[in-house]
This record gives sequence, structure tokens and C-alpha cells, in this order.
Amino acid sequence: MKPRILVVEDNPDNMTLVQWALDDAGYTCVQASSAETAFRMLEFESVDLILMDISLPGIDGKEATRRLRTDPRYASIPIIAVTAHAISEEERAIRDCGVNDVITKPIDWDRFQEVLQTYLCAGASHGTNPRR
Repeated sequence: MKPRILVVEDNPDNMTLVQWALDDAGYTCVQASSAETAFRMLEFESVDLILMDISLPGIDGKEATRRLRTDPRYASIPIIAVTAHAISEEERAIRDCGVNDVITKPIDWDRFQEVLQTYLCAGASHGTNPRR
């Protein structure tokens, strides 16, 4: 079964690029344009990894990650931050919210694939669908 990756990204162009990369690598891409939408989707969708944009409208990616980490159903899912905020102070704040790793924009696609493989190969499916 193909790994399922939830991409939380509000920019349609960025979402399209990430979806193409995931499709090319053989992953299934599940899309959410906001943290609020992602929370609703996770009630019914099982995912193996989350790619979380940090600059989201409404609840930002850092707060969304904090909330996911406090919920036992989602606490063990790898969350990879995707951000244009590459300065060290901001990256530290992003890591402190509970993400497993940070990928900066513009995306280095080789590193992107390495990070995904690292976290997807680290364990079996996390099965976030409580109804499954």
C-alpha cells in the first residue's frame, strides 16, 4: 500500500508542485488548504506523514503541530515543516513546536525525498483513522 501523506498548504502553486513530487515518488497525496481543514480530515483519513506549511491562514503550522502533538491519535505521526522562514531563530521556534524535521522553500527536491524516506521507513503506518 502506498504511503499516504497529508499536505497542509494554502498556496495552490506550492500544493501542485508537492503533489507532483509525491505522485512521481509513488506516494498518495491528501490535501488540506488550512490547519482547520486538516484537523477535520484527520478524523476520517489515515495518513503516514504530514507536510505542514508554517505560514497558514487562521491557525498557523506551529500551532497546528502543537495541537496534533497533544492528541494521542496523532502524536506519533511524523510532521515535516515546510517553510520559507530559513533564518536560524525561526527554524528553532519551528522545531520547538514539535515537528520532526524542517524543509525550507524553495524546496531542494533531493533533500525532500531523503526526508520523506527517512520518516516513512522509520516505522509502519501510524493509522490515524480511529474508525479503521
